[in-house]
Amino acid sequence: MKKMILYATLMGFMLMGCTQKSENNQNKEAMTTLELTQEWDKVFPLSEKVNHRKVTFETQYGLTLAADLYTPKDAEGKLAAIAVSGPFGACKEQSSGLYAMKMAERGFVTLAFDPSYTEDFLAAVDFLSVQENVDAEKIGIIGICGWGGIALNAAAADTRIKATVASTMYDMTRVSGNDYNDAFDLEAARYKNRLNLSQQRLNDPKAMAGGVPDTVPPQAPRFVHDYHDYYKTSRGYHKRSGNSNDGWRVIGTQAYSNSRFLYYINEIRSAVLVMHGADAHSRYFGEAAYHYMVDGKAEGYKFVGEPNPNPENKQLLIIPEASHCDLYDGGYTEAAGKGEPKNMIPWDTLADFFASNL
Repeated sequence: MKKMILYATLMGFMLMGCTQKSENNQNKEAMTTLELTQEWDKVFPLSEKVNHRKVTFETQYGLTLAADLYTPKDAEGKLAAIAVSGPFGACKEQSSGLYAMKMAERGFVTLAFDPSYTEDFLAAVDFLSVQENVDAEKIGIIGICGWGGIALNAAAADTRIKATVASTMYDMTRVSGNDYNDAFDLEAARYKNRLNLSQQRLNDPKAMAGGVPDTVPPQAPRFVHDYHDYYKTSRGYHKRSGNSNDGWRVIGTQAYSNSRFLYYINEIRSAVLVMHGADAHSRYFGEAAYHYMVDGKAEGYKFVGEPNPNPENKQLLIIPEASHCDLYDGGYTEAAGKGEPKNMIPWDTLADFFASNL
């Protein structure tokens, strides 16, 4: 029961974002004519340094995903490109769009998209690789929060991905199976959760829970306040974001709890940068993933693999004094995006990483 309460109140980020997609291949005609809103609808202003247009692309599962394509103004020739997604339960109008725009300011073609599966990163690479202004041999990805771990999974699967950044990452399979800080890493606890989720599918499989709460009591953990300050205020609220509104289906983590995304990340040969805030509650996810990726073993990982064949191009960057959500948009000195920007995201460092490895 405790685990279900934690999920219901703290894990609004679990919804599959605001992906605009069809239900099956019978709707293919509708997918190809998906109508997107045309006005600028992000939580951040459009940079004068980039061009922007809304696009769609299709995955191998027949889903049409909505996306934003950013290009640097006055750029010529074929450019390196980056696909961006996350956080889990957010939408491209929030953090991933900001990352994409900031990288476009620095000379990359970028695509921010609303996700559904790991396959979506691969499909985003498909889309970028056929753009006239993109060098198909120079494509990277950025995953934020829950999509940071999924980005690592994508990099382990697709050798076309030449560089990956996992920012303020969650390992969604680890937290779904073990809860925060592995507090329920016991067979009995997992079995009880399986019983609850299995019964939920019988009772009401479409029931929603979570979403960041409208109000947070003072005694709540800091990271709950952190989420609230981003998702529920003018700083980051968006009407199509699951985290900002009704959250996710109660059964949404059932499949994750019985799997592990990161089993083969120790075999990633391409470049990877794991970036985390020093004060983030989620820091342990990023540090463990980095050490497993390089060494083949890490605290919290029950499986042991071989050391990485290319450890020299793997980096762990810890941002001093940064919280989890500071790496969504850089953070602010006052609540609700007021005060001065803290500028916690090292945009030029990210640009240099991609420029050196794409």
